[in-house]
Amino acid sequence: MTLLVENRGAVRILTMNRPEKRNALNTGLTRALLEALRAADADQAVGAIVLTGAGPSFCAGADLSEFKELSDPKAADARAQLTMELHLSFSKISKPLVTAINGPAMGGGAGLAIAGDLAVMAETAKIGYPETKHGIVAAIVLANLVRQVGRKTAFELVALAEPIDAARALALGMVNRIEPPVRLMEEAMWLAEKLAAVRRPAMAATKRLFHQVADLPLDKALEAARDVNRQMRSFDKQ
Repeated sequence: MTLLVENRGAVRILTMNRPEKRNALNTGLTRALLEALRAADADQAVGAIVLTGAGPSFCAGADLSEFKELSDPKAADARAQLTMELHLSFSKISKPLVTAINGPAMGGGAGLAIAGDLAVMAETAKIGYPETKHGIVAAIVLANLVRQVGRKTAFELVALAEPIDAARALALGMVNRIEPPVRLMEEAMWLAEKLAAVRRPAMAATKRLFHQVADLPLDKALEAARDVNRQMRSFDKQ
């Protein structure tokens, strides 16, 4: 199986399971991950999600060997659409998600690593966007990267294509915590369990509002916050 699914209490753990390919995202794994995120979001028993990788890598990004076979423009477009839907789903699902970055996260894998609501990174891991070194573009991952680290830093990361270590990722705000590898999952699970313990309507509204106001002018953001403030009166009934 390219994706392993495990439940620990109210936390669902999703493990990308192509260690021999450094968990590179082929169509099968991309689709499985998208479907698993949607399934976890719909499952009332799940309060939070943890995403990690099997073996020494978190995710090497797109499986370039598969891309060589996408000579049909329609197939290439469908693959790009699937990738876009996966990256967008992290902000659209109502359940909070913690990424446990156990090893190198490159290209599309870096995009997944920072797409979570919270991120814990092994102190030995690295994040990078090596696409330009291969003559291609860090396209879909760029939209979220710019929003998280700002223009100058984002351009440096994608243009120079040099990976950064955990300490730098923490300083840039790409991750919340760095831990020794042996403590990575313990810390990720601790955060996920704390998130899962929050009442579901409050957590869902918080996440929805967070992503909404991030892309709004101040006046519109305050109006959205006001609307959620009104809705909070019904939380004790849910």
